[in-house]
Amino acid sequence: METVTMSTPDIAEVDQFRCRVDEIFQKIDKLEKKVNEVEQFYLNANKKKKSSSKGNSIREEQDKGRHVPSIKKQQQDASQRESTAAKRMQELMRQFGTILRQISQHKWAWPFMQPVDVKGLGLHDYYKVIEKPMDLGTIKNQMEAKDGTGYKNVRAICADVRLVFDNAMKYNEEGSDVHLMAKTLLEKFEEKWQLLLPKVTEEEKRREEEEAEAQLNIQLVREASHAKRVQAISNELYEVDTHLEQLRETVVQKCRSLESYYLYIHV
Repeated sequence: METVTMSTPDIAEVDQFRCRVDEIFQKIDKLEKKVNEVEQFYLNANKKKKSSSKGNSIREEQDKGRHVPSIKKQQQDASQRESTAAKRMQELMRQFGTILRQISQHKWAWPFMQPVDVKGLGLHDYYKVIEKPMDLGTIKNQMEAKDGTGYKNVRAICADVRLVFDNAMKYNEEGSDVHLMAKTLLEKFEEKWQLLLPKVTEEEKRREEEEAEAQLNIQLVREASHAKRVQAISNELYEVDTHLEQLRETVVQKCRSLESYYLYIHV
């Protein structure tokens, strides 16, 4: 019986074959990671959709043919949107400043224009009763602050104005002059605030809608990006499949060659 030995070219072919198999396995590992990342993205996206409001199904239909802006365009839009919103908020604060000035000019406003002189008035229990002292002068200064420490929205100013008078009514007994003055000014403030409130509510609704629009655009960009990744993965899978088919054909050819060789040497 003749002994079959593997020649140097055969060894080289085996090594080459092994390298090709290793390359394919490496590609498969990378593809598996990419597939897992994409699957995780869509799982998270589906969870968000399920937990969102009922009106989203209608909005999804409207957004099917929606144009997806680029990231650069979104950044430009966001900058412009923030600038425009800041101007609108400044106008609301200007109108609120008018209300604050009218209240401050009232003949009974003088006790509330400066921080309470706790030591001078001997109010030893003041800080035990009042958790957060506030006065109209401090509010005015904070409204005019240019170092970024000022109020960011009108409702925050409104809350502090109420706090001024609530503190006064809380510390001073009902029926006292300061209690009566605070109550009267608070009522006048609420009347004026109610006239401005519709504009504040409208602005808040507008900001909420703009933020929702921006978040939707971000989500659409992410989905478009992942759709491209899915297409790229599909192409890579096709490439791997092609390589596997080529290897299969190579193995089949080698097996047939060996079979022919064995038949030849045994004839």
